[in-house]
Amino acid sequence: MTARFYIVGNWKMNQKLEDINNFFKDLGDLGNERQYEAWLAPQAIHLTTLLEKANALNIQIGSQNISDNDSGAHTGEISPSSLIDAGGSFTLIGHSERRSIYKESNDFINRKTLLSLEKGLTVIFCCGETLEEREKGMTESVVAYQIEEGLKDIPSNLREKVIVAYEPVWAIGTGKTASPEQAEEVHLFIRSKLTELWDGTLSHKVPLLYGGSVKPANVEGLLIKPNIDGALVGGASLKGADFRALCDAADKRSKLPGQLQG
Repeated sequence: MTARFYIVGNWKMNQKLEDINNFFKDLGDLGNERQYEAWLAPQAIHLTTLLEKANALNIQIGSQNISDNDSGAHTGEISPSSLIDAGGSFTLIGHSERRSIYKESNDFINRKTLLSLEKGLTVIFCCGETLEEREKGMTESVVAYQIEEGLKDIPSNLREKVIVAYEPVWAIGTGKTASPEQAEEVHLFIRSKLTELWDGTLSHKVPLLYGGSVKPANVEGLLIKPNIDGALVGGASLKGADFRALCDAADKRSKLPGQLQG
C-alpha cells in the first residue's frame, strides 16, 4: 500500500435510498487521476446499492464492522469473504462505538483484524482515548495498549494492508475537535509505536487518519500536519457537497510538498 491521503466516510446508521441518490448527485465527478483515496462505509444493507455509483467515481466501498468468523451459524454478522464477494474492499475495526456500546474487547478486535487481513481486506484499525483518560494523562498508554493488543501477531506480509485511525472518543460527534497540534502529537506517537512493533521502513508507510468531528472548515489544518494522512469522517460525510469539500482539501494537500511516498 502506498501512503497517500485518504478521505473515508463512515455513514454509521444513516442514509436511506433517497439520501444516497442525493449524495451522489451533489458529489459530482471527482476525476480519475487523483493523488488521494475516497472511500465510503455505508450501512451493510446499502453496500451493493452504492457499488455501481461508487465504482464509476473510483470510490472504494467497505464495511463499518466485520465478524471474527468467515462463515457458519453467526446470525447477523458480516463475513469478510462475503464482503469481498459483494464488492467491498475494506472494513473498520475497533471503532469507539463498537468498543464502548458493544463491549468489543482488544482480543476480539484482534481476531477480527487477523481474519480480515487474511481474507484480503484492508483494515482501518481505530484507536483512541476517552476524555477522562486524556485528562489523567493516559492518552499514550491507552493508545499504545490498543495498538499492541489489536495489531499483534499480524504476519509481516499483511501489515501493508493496515491503516490506523486515531479517534479521540471525546471528539466523536461532539463538535469538539482535537487541535491539529494535539492530533499530530498522538499521530507521531502512533508512528513511533508502529516502528517499535514493526519494521521501521514499513511503519512510516502506514497511513494514519484522524477521526473526530472532522468537517470542511477544519480539515485543511489537520491534513497539513506531516503525520496526518487523511480523515475518518462521520457527520460531514453524509452530504455530497461536504464530502466533495473534504476530497478537494485532500486533493489540494496531495499536491503540496511533504507527502509520504510509497
